[in-house]
Amino acid sequence: MNYTVINRDVHVGDIRLTAVASAALFLIGDADVINLSSAFDTPPESLIIGPFVPLVPARGGAS
Repeated sequence: MNYTVINRDVHVGDIRLTAVASAALFLIGDADVINLSSAFDTPPESLIIGPFVPLVPARGGAS
C-alpha cells in the first residue's frame, strides 16, 4: 500500500474558546516541538493534601 501525504497551508478564520482546563493544549496544524510549562499561583502552605477537609458548622444549626 502506497500512501502519499501532501501538507498544505491551513487557514483558520475565527476561534471561540468557552473554557480551558487546567491541563489543556489547543493546537491547530502541525508542531515540530511543543514546550510545556506550569505556573502555580497558590502558596504551598494553602494546599491541602490528604483526606482532611476543613468543616464549617452550618448556620443556624445546633451545636
